[in-house]
Amino acid sequence: MQKRGQKDHPLIVFKPSTIHGMGGVARRDIRRGQRLVEYVGIKLSKAKAQMELHQQNAYIFTLDDTYDIDGSVAWNPARFLNHSCNPNCEVEIVRGRIWIYALRDIKAGEELTYNYSYDFEDYEHRPCNCDAPNCVGYMVAEQFFDTVRLCQSS
Repeated sequence: MQKRGQKDHPLIVFKPSTIHGMGGVARRDIRRGQRLVEYVGIKLSKAKAQMELHQQNAYIFTLDDTYDIDGSVAWNPARFLNHSCNPNCEVEIVRGRIWIYALRDIKAGEELTYNYSYDFEDYEHRPCNCDAPNCVGYMVAEQFFDTVRLCQSS
């Protein structure tokens, strides 16, 4: 069985992004709640994932309390979806699998984004380029937006 290549995804076109590097753009109109793509990769123990993070692997995704996913593999086109402070997609973990869903109706040609939901710790090392009206300038979970704004104003 051949794996689907990143260029022939039925819902997403992968191309250079105005946010960062490569991005995923809606190939056609997408309805709210539609499952778009699975974030796949190699299942790692938390200890191994921490080693990968220390080696600057930006594609480690938390799966559960025991495992993370290393999405840096070529067969994971979801790794190209960028962070936004005002995302149009969200992540749900369903039966041990990481899925990205449309958070709202999305028009063809819109870049697909989700909030990476990073912790507040070391937030200064994760600048955000999403250019959303509510952008806090850093890739953090929405629950930390006010805290980041307070830190920036002091």
